[in-house]
Amino acid sequence: MLTLYGLKSCDTCRKARRAAENAGKSVTFVDVRDTPLDATDLTRFLEAFGDKLVNKSSTTWRGLSEAERAAPPLDLLKDHPTLMKRPVMEGEVLTLGWNADIEKTHLG
Repeated sequence: MLTLYGLKSCDTCRKARRAAENAGKSVTFVDVRDTPLDATDLTRFLEAFGDKLVNKSSTTWRGLSEAERAAPPLDLLKDHPTLMKRPVMEGEVLTLGWNADIEKTHLG
């Protein structure tokens, strides 16, 4: 069983989800815009990935003021869930993003 945290409109999230389902994995998809993550999950993800969890190349980031960008990552992600780099996948391990190595990790 995999839990995929991301956005339903994100091409990378859709690609990861499709690959997992095609590999026969049961996937629980959590759209972080529709179901914002609580502080416990965000803290856990920040502990695992650090500042890499904040997508500083996103449209959301570019729309923030300098003062908003200076906020702690936890506050930024609570206030702007779309700032989270995605997907975050949780199975036997917790991973960030989607590439061939991460696909091997989760799908064998």
